[in-house]
Amino acid sequence: MRKEVVLITGANGEIGHGLISHLAKQGDVGIIALDVQPADPAILHCVDQYIQGDILDHMLLGRIVAEYEIRTIFHLASILSTKAEHNPETAHKVNVEGTLNLLRLAAEQSQWQGRRVKFLYPSSIAVYGLPTLEDKARSGRVREDDWLMPRTMYGCNKLYCEHLGRYYAHHYRQMAADFARQTMVDFRVIRFPGLISAETVPTGGTSDYGPEMLHAAAKGQPYACFVRPDTCLPFMAMPDAVKSLLELEKAPIENLTRLVYNVGSFSLSAQEFREEVLRAFPQAEITYEPHPTRQAIVDSWPADVDDSQARADWGWQPDYDLDKAFNNYLIPAIRERYARPQPSSISPC
Repeated sequence: MRKEVVLITGANGEIGHGLISHLAKQGDVGIIALDVQPADPAILHCVDQYIQGDILDHMLLGRIVAEYEIRTIFHLASILSTKAEHNPETAHKVNVEGTLNLLRLAAEQSQWQGRRVKFLYPSSIAVYGLPTLEDKARSGRVREDDWLMPRTMYGCNKLYCEHLGRYYAHHYRQMAADFARQTMVDFRVIRFPGLISAETVPTGGTSDYGPEMLHAAAKGQPYACFVRPDTCLPFMAMPDAVKSLLELEKAPIENLTRLVYNVGSFSLSAQEFREEVLRAFPQAEITYEPHPTRQAIVDSWPADVDDSQARADWGWQPDYDLDKAFNNYLIPAIRERYARPQPSSISPC
């Protein structure tokens, strides 16, 4: 018999590390980790198999299907917003075609197993596109179905993949004679705000001015923020991002009233972010040099999100508000990070 496993793509990122650590401690399911990068040694003993490979490789995915029975897919692999703007066609290929490959795999597994395979997909506030700052100020906390007019390739990719997932969850091969709704993919989406990590130095995100500011201050390096001081976005501490995916995965399907959920934690301006950093690192040199294009992109994203559906349907509640995020997680962990050598990015499982 094939072994029952959870498949995690983009496993070498910090969300992947966090998921692997939590799932390994449960000990009730095998873990297959997939990433284009070589494995971080810290997670190798936590997984049944680490595969260095590409989600665009059909033969590789076929071998995984032949060897394992997949219960849940956490599809984390993607090219982020800033990098996607430099090479939008490549981003589309990875972000959309890669997701389509995984959805097809999940659909086949659901039909073979006679039960829905769960597919957890991290989306982003990049799917939103508010046309003016006046609209942004007037809209307040943006709901899931509002302002879906992304202005980046990354946002377009994420929004389209949400719709692809909806198709595979409800309408896949709907004209086929053997169409069976009960074996559709169990597709679940979390739209993340800007994520802040104490462990991983940000690369490629348009909301990364906040964490970049923090890491530069801890290293004693000057930092020129690429947005205006009044720029406001929602943020979330990385442990809460991992928590939200795990909680949504566990939620009974009958409790879920939608496929796509906002999750929120706290919202603050770039100036407020700077003040939090200076409280911890008073000697930090933080200036502002707004980049016109990146500024325009961030201005099109909401200042806050309405996550009331996640709270009502599956009990979402972040562990880290603004105060706890900085004082209990970010500042202590970042101080420790830069006071010690830099090998592994997470603690062993």
